[in-house]
Amino acid sequence: MSSRHAAPRRPRAPRHARNLHSHGVLRGVALAVTSVVVFGAAGGAAFATRLTNNVDGLDIDDLVVAAPEATSAPDPADAHAGQAVNVLVLGSDQRDGVNAEIGGDEKGMRSDTTVLVHVSADRTRVEMVSIPRDSLVDVPACTLTNGKTTKPQSNAIFNSAFALGWDQGGDLESAAACTVSTVQANTGITINNVVVVDFAGFQNMINAIGGVPMCIVEDVSDDYTGLNLTAGQQTLDGTTALQYARARHGTTFDGSDTMRAGRQQQLIANVANEVLSKNLLTDGAQLVQFLSAATQSVTTNLGVSDLTGLAFSLRGIDRANITLMTVPWAPARSDRNRVEWTSEADALWANIAADVPMLGEPDPPVVPEVPAETTDPAAPPVSEAPAPPPTEPTPTETKTPGVDAFTAADATTTSC
Repeated sequence: MSSRHAAPRRPRAPRHARNLHSHGVLRGVALAVTSVVVFGAAGGAAFATRLTNNVDGLDIDDLVVAAPEATSAPDPADAHAGQAVNVLVLGSDQRDGVNAEIGGDEKGMRSDTTVLVHVSADRTRVEMVSIPRDSLVDVPACTLTNGKTTKPQSNAIFNSAFALGWDQGGDLESAAACTVSTVQANTGITINNVVVVDFAGFQNMINAIGGVPMCIVEDVSDDYTGLNLTAGQQTLDGTTALQYARARHGTTFDGSDTMRAGRQQQLIANVANEVLSKNLLTDGAQLVQFLSAATQSVTTNLGVSDLTGLAFSLRGIDRANITLMTVPWAPARSDRNRVEWTSEADALWANIAADVPMLGEPDPPVVPEVPAETTDPAAPPVSEAPAPPPTEPTPTETKTPGVDAFTAADATTTSC
């Protein structure tokens, strides 16, 4: 038969829809099976056609939504692969909307918690340094979104930078930018990204991992935050974890921000352990779901895809290489209610800027000297003493009380 007499060809169904049988396919199957198997090729065609005409056709090809292609999602890409990343995490006490319900309605905004997070270029280390809010620092001139420029301040408390940007700029961008400028001016470290977490965002983050386990050494309570915990192993939900992180008054607390910073570091370490133990960093889809929940009420200039890629790149990190500490400090000579950074802080910031371990390389183990062999032939032979067992190198210790570094691995060994 020539092509000009051929029946017009129907458009081919999409590959993913070939399991949907139209009435045309049904007729073809009925004719072939009936004619060949039952009636034979010669005499069965007419009867088979009769049977086929008794069947009502159902054509739904153009109405059914195509099934999704079964493809695996690619692993999240690290936009800063091969480069060190410094992220400044700010905990704000914003008191409007849902945050007012959590912490009470107050005007203005302050940053009571600041943590500099350094991720090494080879993605083998994460180092977190808490900066006390009462640290005396130099606040540079800050450019605000409304076009204004603040005057530089010397010997000012650290969290005044955030307040200055908020009060005079009127928005979170001005507050965060002034804080970033202050950190860079006083540490020499370039900040790549900033993350601002408010009360609601912190609670969402904790709830997204099902709570955070904590060893509460003794009963604690704080009327300001509503905290009330009994001693023992506890799993803190978002609300209780926020109370524990904010508390400074009441039983067992001395009212200082530095003591609170140490407690916040313990919380962060335990959160890191929960994330690693649940393998959230090894599953791209699960990681996206977790970050989607955890980053609600979080403001950042770090894109979600970049955040996911950075987190995924840390999937093989050793807990022992997640280090937390407070910047070395001492009571300020000008005001005992403030703190000033010690000379050890200079070395700490320099190491982070150079992307080397922030506490410096560990001292090499001491190798004992072997006595020289005697040249006197009459002397009895000297047997060599067995070599001492190798000693594990220990990290450089910080000398300032209350700011010793610890790792996420240390947190896993803490038990009640």
